[in-house]
Amino acid sequence: MTSTLRAMAAAAASVALVFTLAACAGGGDEPTSTPTASGEASASITTQTACDGDEGVTLVVDATALEGGEPQEQCLLTEEAVVAGEAFTIAGVETEGTEEYGDQVVCRVEGLPAEDEAIAAEDGSDYFETCQAMPAAFAYWSVWVRTAGGEWGYAQEGLSTLQVEPGDAVGLLFTLHGEPAAPTS
Repeated sequence: MTSTLRAMAAAAASVALVFTLAACAGGGDEPTSTPTASGEASASITTQTACDGDEGVTLVVDATALEGGEPQEQCLLTEEAVVAGEAFTIAGVETEGTEEYGDQVVCRVEGLPAEDEAIAAEDGSDYFETCQAMPAAFAYWSVWVRTAGGEWGYAQEGLSTLQVEPGDAVGLLFTLHGEPAAPTS
């Protein structure tokens, strides 16, 4: 009986989270709010700008190594720690994991690289990202974290478990043949 109640409570919480994220995934220049269970706003998005100090978590997406990729910066205004994957979802940034590793390995961000996009491999052949397993070592998305006042460093875990605090920044960087080697913002 207790396990049934726990399962029902977990399912209800999951449904509530899905509705909250769906309601907040809008874009545009107007800030949006993420309501909490009590109805108070706990997070909002300011687009095209980094956070000022510890007002929230800065979200960076850099796909400039790919044709048509542009850098993006947003601020998730929050006073509490947030899971990086949820922060990107609230900001309307679509990420896709791999079949083998799920969302612990980022395969595509905002549809890039497209499955039909030929990426020149080091040997001159064309590589196509299928999101089956680990991406190629010469063409991949990486997750980066910069703690408040610190330097950028590789994240030690995936988007679904990485916790970021107000004042921190989290970045998704596409690297092609070693460039760029780290986020620049």
